[in-house]
Amino acid sequence: MKPHAPRKRFGQHFLTDDAIIDGIVREIAPRPGDAMVEIGPGLAALTQPLVERLGRLTVVELDRDLAARLRSHPQLTVVEADVLKVDFGVLADTAGQRLRVAGNLPYNISTPILFHLLRFADRIADQHFMLQKEVIDRMVADPSTSDYGRLSVMLQWRYAMENVLFVPPESFDPPPRVDSAVVRMVPREAPAALDPALLERIVQLAFSQRRKLLRHTLGRWLDEQHFAGQFDVQRRAEEVPVDEYVALAQALPSVS
Repeated sequence: MKPHAPRKRFGQHFLTDDAIIDGIVREIAPRPGDAMVEIGPGLAALTQPLVERLGRLTVVELDRDLAARLRSHPQLTVVEADVLKVDFGVLADTAGQRLRVAGNLPYNISTPILFHLLRFADRIADQHFMLQKEVIDRMVADPSTSDYGRLSVMLQWRYAMENVLFVPPESFDPPPRVDSAVVRMVPREAPAALDPALLERIVQLAFSQRRKLLRHTLGRWLDEQHFAGQFDVQRRAEEVPVDEYVALAQALPSVS
């Protein structure tokens, strides 16, 4: 079988460092019988050690040539599809349990994938993803830091997250021009009940002009909504903790 050339349009960078692969597997800690889905298995560098521990593994792969290779593996269930169109609720129903999700996410669409999976957080046990380190820095950022933003608020509302492993560029073929890392994401058992679309609208408005005080952006929108509650708009978006954005979303009528 001829070697597979990485495809730029799919953002393909294949993991080749055995020590890093072992480190990722240790962090995931797969157990026999776990219902695991791997996104973007590529050349199966992570797939093989995972399936050896699991017994069976579902993989989501868009590249048809790679999907064809993966189908020859007797322990894999291959979903040849764009991950942004995959219904993880159906996969969880089929498995009869909550899913464990892992993968080396394509860096060019990592944020859309994270937001897609957010819809299925109640059907997921945990997620372990390799991403650009700067994306993970934003995911886990604290308020009043330059990394804190829309991604921080939307994900911290729903997940407990931690950066668990640094991955240098030379661990890949071809090497990306950025540092990578692995994040662990565990859905919160009792997240604040709210309309996610409303929270996203609030956060999007707040960070649309992050250097300005909120009275110029979110404050004007709250006035249009005739909001009569308490929310200090004499701050910048990055100064507002996640729980205050969450409380604001709970205090407003749903947009969906």
